Amino acid sequence: MDQIMSKVGSYWFSQKANKEIDSVGDDFTSMSSSIESGTKWLVNKLKGKMQKPLPDLLKEYDLPIGLFPRDATNYEFDEETGKLTVFIPSVCEVGYRDSSVLRLSTTVTGILTKGKLADIGGMKTKVMIWVKVTSISSEASKLHFTAGVRKTRSREAYEVTRAGFTVDKF
Repeated sequence: MDQIMSKVGSYWFSQKANKEIDSVGDDFTSMSSSIESGTKWLVNKLKGKMQKPLPDLLKEYDLPIGLFPRDATNYEFDEETGKLTVFIPSVCEVGYRDSSVLRLSTTVTGILTKGKLADIGGMKTKVMIWVKVTSISSEASKLHFTAGVRKTRSREAYEVTRAGFTVDKF
């Protein structure tokens, strides 16, 4: 009986240890990502290249300011190519007034042009199942999401920045 209890105990202990080690690894990855995006911001500030806030950039390109969660403040934007990379502290979901939901990875990329964000990576929406969003275009009071099929939503629902709720995986 002692041998059985010893084996069960060592098995349980090793499972707990593995979970803790995985958790520490995830925490380290998250911290590393945060430090990296903060470092890029600091280098740009030292170079004298101050970026406008993300909501202002989206407004300038005729997109609603609430496409990204409130805590998505660090981003890189290449005006020549239009490549936009938005850094989000953790994988999250953002719910909107029209009951739509976007799931965002820690890094969302795309090509930003007037009224459109195309070639999107790191963003999904719920259409019975989670589907990758490939582009978002703005037209007057409507937003057109392309996620396998084109889905039109009210732009008004995306005009306010909202908090993202952390989820386990993208």
